[in-house]
Amino acid sequence: MIQIIPAIDIIEGRCVRLSQGDYGRSKVYDAKPLDMALAFQDAGITRLHLVDLDGAKQSKPANLKVLELLASRTEMEIEWGGGIKSLDALRSVFDSGATYGICGSVAALKPELFREWLLGYGPKVILGADIRDGKVAVNGWLAETELGIEELIDMFAGDGLDNVICTDISKDGMLQGPAFELYKDLQQCYDAIDITVSGGISGMEDIEKLDESGLRKVIVGKAIYEGRITLKDLERWSLNA
Repeated sequence: MIQIIPAIDIIEGRCVRLSQGDYGRSKVYDAKPLDMALAFQDAGITRLHLVDLDGAKQSKPANLKVLELLASRTEMEIEWGGGIKSLDALRSVFDSGATYGICGSVAALKPELFREWLLGYGPKVILGADIRDGKVAVNGWLAETELGIEELIDMFAGDGLDNVICTDISKDGMLQGPAFELYKDLQQCYDAIDITVSGGISGMEDIEKLDESGLRKVIVGKAIYEGRITLKDLERWSLNA
């Protein structure tokens, strides 16, 4: 069964969600990151997607205290994204308790550097491929490249890459369903790599459809915070996984 990975996006230490990657269209939620993480863990979740939106804009991790707190108070694996632009930043993320580091902008703009990290850290390094209108976006989705997602994956497919988180920015935070065909095609094309779905999940029916299509991992954010997917839903899915 597909693994559900709840997301916690952070600005200034608080849980937020953006719509289509637009920082000007952010919604702040009352829940504290630790409270949400503990609730997810109690529901049987074993992996958490933690995004430092401040770090993505500042090009360096900015909310490591939150990471340290969640890593010390939960037993979940944590994948961290946001601001990993240097080896020091990558090390600081791992030192603060992350199990995985998600790197997107470096992979697209400095592929040789990302390849060094991938060869050095293996599966602890995840490729973040955020796309808008078919092209890879970088620097907190504030800029775009001329790379397509297949071009980006092909750069590293022979270097031990085993996990790609693909976010369709046009779908992210919109609660209108993910780009099903995109993810199905990618997973079929890259069988040795886990293609993690990110963006657009509106309810459990989307997750069931992705599962039937052979996808292996899915990140869920706004649908949880807006009550479209409940903790009970997560618990039932975890028990059947």
